Amino acid sequence: MPRIAGQIDVSKNEAILDAAIEVFAERGVTASMEDIARRACVSKQTIYNHYGSKADLVRAVMDRRVHEITASLDAPSSVERPGAALAEFARVLLQAVMRPQGPAFLRMAMLGVSEMPEVAAAIYEAGARASRQRLAAFLQLETDAGRLACPDPMQAAEFFAGMVLGSLQMATLLGVDPHLDEARIDHIATEAAARFMRAYAP
Repeated sequence: MPRIAGQIDVSKNEAILDAAIEVFAERGVTASMEDIARRACVSKQTIYNHYGSKADLVRAVMDRRVHEITASLDAPSSVERPGAALAEFARVLLQAVMRPQGPAFLRMAMLGVSEMPEVAAAIYEAGARASRQRLAAFLQLETDAGRLACPDPMQAAEFFAGMVLGSLQMATLLGVDPHLDEARIDHIATEAAARFMRAYAP
């Protein structure tokens, strides 16, 4: 089936997003689209045809990350097992923080905020804010079902994310090793979910 205008195949799309996160992490959000295209082995026009602008490309990068982090909330078993879904959400969130490119990307974005505020806004809106909104929607669903009691789901989502990340994200942004191995990640994720479930028990 022929592709519609502006559509590219999945593998090429993934290559562009992978290249974007690498180049932005290395050179900041002011990095050129030519650099990203070269890293992805596509033409600059291909990127512009699909994304339109650098801010749109950044949104796509963050959308993919949010999808990975919130996937556990969409699993068939998540509705009736909110504690397990929250623990998995926390686990993936911490793993994302520990990826070398993630903190580097955010550091470069903060350095470039005065030059490209629209890109910084896209990082926030499509990243942290979107993941909290998705979590808040899940908490609202669980509250409606009577398995949780969250009078303000968005605030509860912020509380949970803050409890999980604590100072760990700050440490990684500053280049300090928080010594997070898989065992500690699992402990933090499980403990945070258990405490949250007790705090918002119906």
